Amino acid sequence: MNHTKVLYAMAFSCLVSSALILPADAFPQSAFDSRFVDYPVYSGDDLELKVDADGTHFRLWSPRAEAVRVNLYDTGHTGKPFGTLDMKKDEKSGTWTASCGQPLYGKFYTFQVLHDGKWLSETPGVWPKAVGVNGMRAAVIDMSSTDPEGWENDKGPDVANFTDVIIYEMHHRDFSQSPTSGIANKGKFLALTESGTQSPQGLSTGIDHLKELGITHVHILPSYDYNSVDEMNLQQNVYNWGYDPLNYNVPEGSYSTNPSDPASRIREMKQMIKALHDAGIGVIMDVVYNHTAGNDDSNFELTAPGYYHRHWDDGRYSDASACGNETASERRQMSDFIVNSARYWAEEYHVDGFRFDLMGIHDTETMTRVADELKKVNPSVFVYGEGWTAGDSPLAAERRAFKENVSAMNGVAVFSDDIRDAVKGHYSNESDRGFASGKPGLEETVKIGIVASTAHPQVDYSKGNNSRFPYAGSPEMIVNYVSCHDDLCLTDKLRKSMPEASDSLRREVAKLAQTIVFTSQGTPFVFAGEEIWRDKKGVHNSFQSPDSVNAIDWNNKALFKDQFDYYAALARLRRDHPAFRMTSASDIARHIVFDKIDSSKQPNLISYSLVGNANGDSWKEIKLVFNGAPEARTVNVRKGDWMVVARDGKISPESGLGRFAGGRITLAPYSALILARQ
Repeated sequence: MNHTKVLYAMAFSCLVSSALILPADAFPQSAFDSRFVDYPVYSGDDLELKVDADGTHFRLWSPRAEAVRVNLYDTGHTGKPFGTLDMKKDEKSGTWTASCGQPLYGKFYTFQVLHDGKWLSETPGVWPKAVGVNGMRAAVIDMSSTDPEGWENDKGPDVANFTDVIIYEMHHRDFSQSPTSGIANKGKFLALTESGTQSPQGLSTGIDHLKELGITHVHILPSYDYNSVDEMNLQQNVYNWGYDPLNYNVPEGSYSTNPSDPASRIREMKQMIKALHDAGIGVIMDVVYNHTAGNDDSNFELTAPGYYHRHWDDGRYSDASACGNETASERRQMSDFIVNSARYWAEEYHVDGFRFDLMGIHDTETMTRVADELKKVNPSVFVYGEGWTAGDSPLAAERRAFKENVSAMNGVAVFSDDIRDAVKGHYSNESDRGFASGKPGLEETVKIGIVASTAHPQVDYSKGNNSRFPYAGSPEMIVNYVSCHDDLCLTDKLRKSMPEASDSLRREVAKLAQTIVFTSQGTPFVFAGEEIWRDKKGVHNSFQSPDSVNAIDWNNKALFKDQFDYYAALARLRRDHPAFRMTSASDIARHIVFDKIDSSKQPNLISYSLVGNANGDSWKEIKLVFNGAPEARTVNVRKGDWMVVARDGKISPESGLGRFAGGRITLAPYSALILARQ
């Protein structure tokens, strides 16, 4: 979610190894609201449902409820309760409990809270792990029955360093919905389990396409149970990105083959994850704990009114999300909710990473706890997010998980809006050009991106557009990108900002832009379909646009095979050469040497070398030159036996495009030059 988009939100579920009751002052409370300072905290592994040999047990955290009851149902969406259980309060933990002496597998339930003398609407609570259709009632199922064959041995790829990761951001429906995908389970989790799928021209699509491209991880837009799609009327063909969470630790029903079966969505999501793992690809979940889809009618408010959201002193919901509200991660029960929910997805679903929407709404302490706990489950897990908010917040700026505060968090990375806006042009101005499309004056900001926002003696941060100081202590804190689901995708951005150019020239600009991203220090991130020149018909934020706008047209793979091959070669170059994957700021400062260029005389030109077998690379020196000008540029290269890796829109990382002895060499407009010598 970007700075301006008005959309929605999400959150998740809870599972930890043992019960834990913490004192109220164990975590600092927001100064603006002291109403909840005396609330106890409970993080036992039995919130909200547990089934064992003694029966079915319910526990709901609601410290100020006057009474709570559980309604039991035979079905997931119709009919009256067949029974009601009155819950008993435990003052010390702030929870309410009730039990039934038999396992209620196959049944459904809701909670109701009595607050200020009024029974609130029914809610599945904030912790359901299985739900009926449309997620209004929680389901009692045997989770072990949802495990696909071989699940006990399932494991994602090992990741030594975050900089080894190459991220591919996709939406389930976009990726497979088009008739050109050759995929049977269009728009479903199972789409990514199908091998051998092909475009009309016989080129690989689906999971085989991902393997061929060479990415390491897919970042999948929200896959939890969200609010905007009616799972009982999928024939309405309603599209949404899913940033309007309903139940935070349950897969979205519309992505399953049978939303009415609580186990179906769980089993099929696990099948998808296992298929990707078997292909050597990790799975990153897009999580939106920063706000909820509803305000007073959200599951949070229907469970513990007022607690989980931030408010201004006059009682208004604070709205740093620009979606109506924001959650209060500085309160320990909410902080635990985020931490334990992410841990639950990592444990139960084997998820390999998490992308936090509008992460700046959360506090840095919570984000560090998230990363620390996830590392206990999976040392290879990757946590990153948007280091900004969409509005003001009562949370003190120094505590927010902003990109400027990334060094205050351990094991967390942030998106670089520095490289994004400098390379392609500002995200909010469709006509604005960037370095790669011919706009001068952005050279220093691009260099900030190249060194992953770390301190470098040759980078002048006072000339930076978005950042004026080196905020990253390590390149592992930075995710580089020029395009994502938000705003104009790269194809549309170049069409809007370069209206006089041909598409063939724009594709050369796109190659240059992605070459900068893939060769910069940090972690590269690419938006699905752009490797085959995907567009979205010029729609800025297509969160509810039809498939005609969002679906990837796989005919493009044959039409723009050169584009795909170039992107795949960039992935191989990065994978095979650790010089592009350094892990410390000191190494970057030592091994990257920028050439002196007078930008007033030669704008849109950057030249630098990776020297000294950087990061143990087999290449002693790698020369990179980026020409973002509309005319050819000539540069001088030291004498030597150079292999030409990339030139004039062509690339060959393994065998090269020829040899070069040094001296003067000319670059085509909007192109990159990469040379290497042993």
